[in-house]
Order: sequence, then C-alpha cells, then structure tokens
Amino acid sequence: MLTTDSVGYFKGLGVVIMSAKITVVSGLPRSGTSVMMQMLVNAGLTALADDQRVADVDNPKGYYELGSVLKLQQDASWLGNAGGKVVKIVSHMLAYLPDDYDYDVIFMRRNLDEIVASQSRMIANRQSDGAELNDEPLIKTYKNHLKDVYVWMGSHKNVRSLSVQYRDVIENPTAAATQVAEFLGGGLDPGSMVSAVDASLYRNRAST
Repeated sequence: MLTTDSVGYFKGLGVVIMSAKITVVSGLPRSGTSVMMQMLVNAGLTALADDQRVADVDNPKGYYELGSVLKLQQDASWLGNAGGKVVKIVSHMLAYLPDDYDYDVIFMRRNLDEIVASQSRMIANRQSDGAELNDEPLIKTYKNHLKDVYVWMGSHKNVRSLSVQYRDVIENPTAAATQVAEFLGGGLDPGSMVSAVDASLYRNRAST
C-alpha cells in the first residue's frame, strides 16, 4: 500500500518514498529540537543540514542545523530542495516560511525554567557574555512569543503541527515516536526513532 501524506511508505518493498511536503522541527532553543532531528534521521528522513555548527559538550550528537535558515527572511529559495526532507527551524523564524509550500511542523515543548537553565549553561560552557540571564523577564518573553507562534501555526492552511513535550520524548520515547510517526503518515519506524534517544542528555531537569 502506498501512502502519500508527508511520507509515503511502500511496505511491500520497504522503500521510503518522499512527497513534496516539508517536515519542520521547531521550538525554542534548547527545547529538544536536536534530539527530534536525530530521531527522524534515524528513521530514514534526510536532514537539510550543514557542518557549520559541530557537535560539542552541549549537543554531543550534533545540532542538525542549516545556516541558510538564519537568512530565511531574505532568501527562501533553498526550500525548493526541501520537499520530502526535514529541516530544523528555530521558532522565531517560522513566520518567514513562504506560503508556497506545505509544512508538517513538529514543535518541541519544554519547561521554560529548564530551557533558560540550559541556555545559561551553554553560555557558561562557551565562556561568552550573557551567562547571567534574567530568568523572569526572559520567561515572560518566551511565553508571549509562543502564543504568537501557536496563532501563526493555527492560522495557515498549509501548516500542520504537532506539539511534542521534550520530557515525554525522554521518559516515554516509544509513545512519543509512535505519535510522531503517525503524524507524518505512518511510514517511519518508531523503533528506529527511539534508538536515537539518550536519557543521560536530559540535563537541567526541573523538579516538577
């Protein structure tokens, strides 16, 4: 049987057949977008990524980022080669996606206290300015930003979205992987996705 949603899978031959729809992994920085990219790549999706940002202590399995994403507002031509692939686009860039394409957006959610703590740790690890983040104003800004993102996703007919909690990915990866696979058309193997999850990398965990 051949399905043609975001991913088609010809079960008889075990061949993954990609459609023109673009899969997007998004969320705030440090929300679990990298692990979701790893899961999807493990399951057979091709990532649009480059080697500009290499793996480090904060993301030992890699970032799976594409430098062109940061210039999306000025140049979106590269999306012409993104059909059937997956690309990581940080949440504040989503609004610049052109209406010319259809998108399946997997939006990573994470406790905002954990996100801020993880960002502070990353800054400290790099010994760069800004390690002392002002948590309360930043969290308020993130909350307002996320409201805007949800409105944007819900108001575009060419956008389908699925919210995934980072904690769920770590604590119940099989259920999370199954949910994502079903969202993307049922052609990806949840088991392959689960094998990419490393619970030891869930640092800066909130108590609740």
